[in-house]
Amino acid sequence: MAMPKGKLEEKLKEEHELIGKGVLREENPLDLSDDFAKFLEACRRGDLMQCQTYITAGININGKDEFDYTPLIIASLCGHYEVAELLLESGALAERNTFQGERCLYNALNSRIRNLLLRYDYSKSSDPLQPWSSHITSLLTTQEPTSDIVLKASAGPGMPEEEFRLHKFLLSARTPYFQRKLALAPELPSWNLPSHVPAQAFRIVLHYLYLDDIAANASALDDAEEVLICIDKITKQLGVEQLWDAILEGTDDRRIARQRYQDEVGRAQEQVTRFFQERVVGNKIVVDTSKVDNVKWTYDNSIFADCLLCAEADPDDEHDNGNIDSDSLEKENKSKNKTNGIPIGPAYTETSLESHRQGEETTAASSNQPSQPRTKSVLYPAHKAMLVRAEYFKVMFASGFIESQRGEHLRIIKVSCRPEVLEIVMSFLYTEEADIPLEIALDVVYMADMMFMAKLKNKAAVIISTLGSGNRNALSDPTRPEDDGKKSGEGAVKTDNAASIPEIDIYEVLRAAWDLKIQRLEDFAARYLAYRLEDYIHEEVFADLVMESAGRLKTRQETDSIELLDDIRHFLSERFRMRFEEIALSDIVDEDYEAGASAGSAVVDEDGVAAGSTGRAEDTAVVEGVMRTLDGEVVEDEFDADSLNYKILLSKIDTLLDRLGLSG
Repeated sequence: MAMPKGKLEEKLKEEHELIGKGVLREENPLDLSDDFAKFLEACRRGDLMQCQTYITAGININGKDEFDYTPLIIASLCGHYEVAELLLESGALAERNTFQGERCLYNALNSRIRNLLLRYDYSKSSDPLQPWSSHITSLLTTQEPTSDIVLKASAGPGMPEEEFRLHKFLLSARTPYFQRKLALAPELPSWNLPSHVPAQAFRIVLHYLYLDDIAANASALDDAEEVLICIDKITKQLGVEQLWDAILEGTDDRRIARQRYQDEVGRAQEQVTRFFQERVVGNKIVVDTSKVDNVKWTYDNSIFADCLLCAEADPDDEHDNGNIDSDSLEKENKSKNKTNGIPIGPAYTETSLESHRQGEETTAASSNQPSQPRTKSVLYPAHKAMLVRAEYFKVMFASGFIESQRGEHLRIIKVSCRPEVLEIVMSFLYTEEADIPLEIALDVVYMADMMFMAKLKNKAAVIISTLGSGNRNALSDPTRPEDDGKKSGEGAVKTDNAASIPEIDIYEVLRAAWDLKIQRLEDFAARYLAYRLEDYIHEEVFADLVMESAGRLKTRQETDSIELLDDIRHFLSERFRMRFEEIALSDIVDEDYEAGASAGSAVVDEDGVAAGSTGRAEDTAVVEGVMRTLDGEVVEDEFDADSLNYKILLSKIDTLLDRLGLSG
């Protein structure tokens, strides 16, 4: 139930006072930039592709314009269900008992959008990083063998030392102190804290670094004053003064506490993202696939990696073609050795580089045949502590597979995907973010499904369902001449990369939806085909898909319908706005149909020759403003065109079913 108007006004006044005092952060900041204005326009028109493009580019989806309209309010007000759903899944705030959240409910155009806002998981929309931060916190108590350093602290006089099993890469990413210390001694297996530092104080600092709730731990201190003094010293030494500020500014206001926690999670994500880009992706190497086993890397490396992920590159990639440049490889190898990067085993030592160079000269002198491109593989240093976020790796490292056993050198784990796909998967595991290009989004869907990463699979499916329609927005219709003009005319919203977004193979998308049981992609494929049915209805591949859809029922009966065609019919009615029974226009349709037919027969061209009802559009002079159906018949207005085109396409579906010997 929505909040009463009087309480809503009181809540708005209270929020403004807290924001004015600087106690509460504005969750919907004013944004007057041109990009945000274009983003709002895309939400107003229901342009899914443009909305996804701006979201991917990093637009603030919780901003507001000068009239206090947020993108979610605009989408709800204009009745664009899919856009509202996309915004909520992308992190748009719709929190109840707040002015903007209640305003979304008040302004929802229809019950469908209102129910979406009511049933949506508000905590999820408010904190999209919650799964990532929860995993970081769980590393303090996780049972998987992912820790690589033990910190020992005094628990008190006459009591045994307390041990904390931690992770070097996270300590290095989160604190400047450990970054410097571990850079000088990456092989450090343990570290004893000074005896005057109580374990209670260090435990609170660790809970802060691992994004746990420090309020519960701080309230249970035995000697609060002494421990707080030690916490002050530790935070200054480690360079994490924000912890001390959080303790001093403790509050009982849940919104303020939540915002402070979200700020810290965002800061931690930025730190881990920087570590991932600089130390993990920055130290990937490309080697011949045949020489992958020659890569040797010990556990005492400065990246603190405890395994290597390997993906075979496409041999057609431009950067992978040709032979290895020995000179550049030698320079790169020496450079990486200086920074404790990935050393390569016997295949790429200095002696073997010389042998490799001599072998190339001998081969070139003895043969005039051009060298064939060699298959390359890309290796990424990785940390099991983050990989176990995927159920695939969690089971692998917890079982008796060889990848879970410690060897003399880091285990090389081969993954069956392209390097760019593996990099996206790793980016999501490390940072909860993934920039997925449309060209490889389907590969990411399959890879995420293989690794049981439901959230990444859904994210890739969202990319396909929003960007996959090319440059047509959700309301465009190829049967309407003005739709093409809108794309280049006034009011068109375009971004730099919108024109370069390719069309997708809708058949592959639909088969992936069936194989992986992704309802979003099934709906998208049906909508995509319905809005372009005249382009696909005559293709044999489409007929094969219809047969495949009919065969998905194990025991098909005569009265059973075909799911794909049912969905296409549904979106056809949406395309031509044929839900007239809701607005009592069902009788008008038949009248318009007859009137349109008679009007079409009465139209003559410039030479005075009548255009018959079966005449083709290209055989008749095109008069500006004249509406024509898919079979070239001239009609009076859009309603006539919608009615006739709808019947034409339904007739073509029936013809296809007769040809295939199916019913439904």
